[in-house]
Amino acid sequence: MAVFTKLNKKDFLKVENFFNLGKISKYKGIKKGIENTNYFIKFEKKKTVLTIFEKRVNSKDLPFFMKLMSGLSKLKIVCPEPIKSKKGSFLFKIKNKNACLVSFLKGNDKKKLNTKDCLAIGKNIAKLHKATIKLKLKRTNSLSIKLLPKLLSKIDNRINKLSKDLKLQMRNELKKLIKKWPKNLPKGIIHSDLFIDNIFFFRKKFYGFIDFYFSSTDFYLYELSTCINALCFDKRYGKYTLNRKKSSNLLKGYETIRKLRHSEKKHFNTLCRASALRYLLTRSYDYLNTPKNAIIKIKNPKEYLHKLNFHKNLYKFQDYL
Repeated sequence: MAVFTKLNKKDFLKVENFFNLGKISKYKGIKKGIENTNYFIKFEKKKTVLTIFEKRVNSKDLPFFMKLMSGLSKLKIVCPEPIKSKKGSFLFKIKNKNACLVSFLKGNDKKKLNTKDCLAIGKNIAKLHKATIKLKLKRTNSLSIKLLPKLLSKIDNRINKLSKDLKLQMRNELKKLIKKWPKNLPKGIIHSDLFIDNIFFFRKKFYGFIDFYFSSTDFYLYELSTCINALCFDKRYGKYTLNRKKSSNLLKGYETIRKLRHSEKKHFNTLCRASALRYLLTRSYDYLNTPKNAIIKIKNPKEYLHKLNFHKNLYKFQDYL
């Protein structure tokens, strides 16, 4: 958890002068998040969040993210809305880095979800998917199944210290998934990173989504599989097991807005395994390549190894209900 780029009073004065929002009365670094730097800034006219994009975000993708969040806000999907500067642009430079200012979302994330939360989240994921159809935007998923072999090649055999023959396990699983990978499932823009800290609640009810900086074009089902992995497992006695009440409610909520096709249900387990492998790979890479003195906390890859192995013992869509 970190603020990577530290700003001083002069920097905030520059930000103040970029916008027609009055004077800044308060600012504070937001410690949550591991990809970008975020500051809460209170102007006379508006509460906002300043995001400074760090190395992992490709600058070429930034206009897509701005158009997506702006478009979703206009379609009544609650998310941070980018704010245009005096020059009429969403993006600007601070400390020689790309940055944007977005509206501050009230509410906060939950530490633990209940089954009712999962039902509400499922409904709102489907609403998000339906809304994005109207925006006619596209962006290639930089962590799609086709690009995972490249990521795997960057993970060396040191990872085997976490689990015996882990690299070989990941390689074999990836080969199986590529062979099984469906071709013609419904696709569109997905959030791609709907972990619990990117879902906001206000007065104990679902309120909105944040952090759209992994959003891309992919199977809608891939989003659901990621949510199953991120939101519907419980940790007990050091092991992760699927909470079927949560997964069932998430899927039921989704289907109240958008019905899943037979082809999607048929391939659900494959995509759940692929999503688990994707996070096992990214966490393994970070585990090996993040310096020990880094200011961010590296997440243990073994969580997603446990989840991947759990999915290997499931087969049908009904196994998740």
